[in-house]
Amino acid sequence: MKFIRSSRCSLKFATAHKRQELKTVLSEYGRVCNIFIDHFWDKGCPAKTQLLKEIVDIPKDTWLTARLRKVAAREAIDMIIAVRERWKDKPWKISKPVHQGKRMYVSSTIAELQDKDTTEFDAWLHLQSIGNDIILNLPIKYHKHLNKIAAQGKRLNSYIITDKNVQLAFEIEKKPLEKGSVAIGIDTGINALASVNTGHQFGLDIKAIIERIKRCEHGSNGQKTARRALKQRMDEVAKEILAHFKDVDCVVVEALKNLNYKTKLKRRLSRNIRRSIGTWAYRYWLRRLEMACEMNRVHFKTVAPAYTSQTCPSCGHIDRGNRNGTVFKCLGCGHTGNADVVGSLNIVWRFLTGPYGAGYEPCGAMS
Repeated sequence: MKFIRSSRCSLKFATAHKRQELKTVLSEYGRVCNIFIDHFWDKGCPAKTQLLKEIVDIPKDTWLTARLRKVAAREAIDMIIAVRERWKDKPWKISKPVHQGKRMYVSSTIAELQDKDTTEFDAWLHLQSIGNDIILNLPIKYHKHLNKIAAQGKRLNSYIITDKNVQLAFEIEKKPLEKGSVAIGIDTGINALASVNTGHQFGLDIKAIIERIKRCEHGSNGQKTARRALKQRMDEVAKEILAHFKDVDCVVVEALKNLNYKTKLKRRLSRNIRRSIGTWAYRYWLRRLEMACEMNRVHFKTVAPAYTSQTCPSCGHIDRGNRNGTVFKCLGCGHTGNADVVGSLNIVWRFLTGPYGAGYEPCGAMS
């Protein structure tokens, strides 16, 4: 079994002239892609094998080559399929996608990575068959992350190009997972990004970063910097957890989704809490944790999130009043503890008593 991993390389070594030419190509590529979207939206998407001359020649006033127009047509099809698949259960939300002209997906028909051993950079990304007599050689500098995944897999001849970076993709052979025996439960939160059933907590500084994002003006450079810092910290925490629990071969988390759904309508949460959840990026965190488990040959499992923070791990009493902020105190038996750690106890217990938990033991004490 194989999986795909990618890494971005900055184009900061490219000259201002090359960057401007690249922006021009991206802008025209986006415009042509939107022409195809308009055409396919009403008349239906053809199969990619049917993208012959009569379809590729639909945009009449463009200088892009037929080869690059075909690439744009393929991306237009993918965008339409993606938006319809995303909202298939809520068809009233489906709307025509729009390409912003900020990136393009190309393969070896357009781009070729050529090694270039110099002190300034490591390779050229050679772009040809663009049109308007444009040929671009974009300098690429390798870095630690790219070299790490390059050593594990095979580089694919597909690239995502923006005016600031190039994303390279690698196909990695998935090694067999370890035989399951020891599991940990992780509760995802804002006060602590990851609370483990052993009592350990990781990412206690996440809340401060989220508050920093909320203070910034929406769309400002400061907010973008803070969001990058949040994601970087999440990447670090995922590595810290797997480095700390070296003997664990199964990580169990809650299957979180749609946390903000109808919270404003039902007045379930305050405006401040809704903003915190919107800034939290929990989907990114769970995905990064899953990827870290994948790379370390550790099983990644999910359980239903219902009532994990309201259930007493000692007597099983469920009550919303059991939790008060970060403090858990059972109204039934008086059991006390950190609310997030209690949640992680319930998570791992729900997995162990479920259909896939047979043969596993919890790491650390259960109560």
